[in-house]
Amino acid sequence: MGAIERPTFSSDASRQLYEYVERNGTVKRHKLLDVVSLPTDEFRDHLEGLKSDGYLEEDGGTLQISLEFGAITEYEIDDLSFLVRPGRQDDFDGLIETIRDVTAAETYVVAETIAEELLYEDSVSRHNAVKSRMFFVASVDGEVVGWTHLDLPQVEPMQGTAQQTVGVREAYRGNGIGTKLLARGIEWAEANGYRKVYNSVPITNDRALEFLTVHGWDTEAIRRDHYEIDGECVDEVMMAYEL
Repeated sequence: MGAIERPTFSSDASRQLYEYVERNGTVKRHKLLDVVSLPTDEFRDHLEGLKSDGYLEEDGGTLQISLEFGAITEYEIDDLSFLVRPGRQDDFDGLIETIRDVTAAETYVVAETIAEELLYEDSVSRHNAVKSRMFFVASVDGEVVGWTHLDLPQVEPMQGTAQQTVGVREAYRGNGIGTKLLARGIEWAEANGYRKVYNSVPITNDRALEFLTVHGWDTEAIRRDHYEIDGECVDEVMMAYEL
C-alpha cells in the first residue's frame, strides 16, 4: 500500500482492525483479537485479507501497517558507511533522540512539533483518511543518526504538496548524510505525484536556511513574528522546492 492511497475496507471489522494497528504502531496478534468481537475463524479471515491487500504486515506475531517506501541504500563517504532506509516502528527511540539532538543545537520548531507528535501518538508511521506521515532514516551501525520526514495530507485540495523536514545529529554532520536524506524524500515525493515540498524554518536558523538554499530551495514567503523564541518574536521563513 502506498502512502498516497487512502485505505478502503471491505467490512467494518477490517476497518477496526487496521485502525487499531495504525494508531498503536505495532500490536501483537493475540491482542488484536480482543479488539473486535469475532469468532477466531472470522478474525483470521479479516486479518489475512488485510495482509494480502497490503495494508498490514506481520513479523513473528507482531503486526504493523505496511507502506511501500522503497529500498535500503548504502553509502560510503570518506571513512563513514551509512544506510538510508524507510523508517520503522523500532526506530522510535532513535528518532526521538536524533530530533532532540538537532533541536537542542538550533531552533527547528517544526521538528520539535514532530517529536511531540511521535511521543503523543507512540507511532512512527501514520496512514488514515486524514493524514499520512512517513520517515526515511540514516543509520550508522544500526543507530539512527538522521531523518527526513514527509507529512502527507490526505484532504484532496492539499494532496499535491508535502511538508518535509530533515536533520542529522551534530556528531555526524559534514558527511553528506543530510544531502542524501533530503534527496531521498524529494525523490519519493516526485515519484508519487507531488508537485511541491515545503519546509518552515525560523529566520534565526542560518544553518538550515543555507542548507536548503544550496540544494535549490527557494523562499516562498515570510511570516512576520510567527514564533516567540527566548522572549523575542522571530520570523518564519517558508522554503519550497518545486518538483
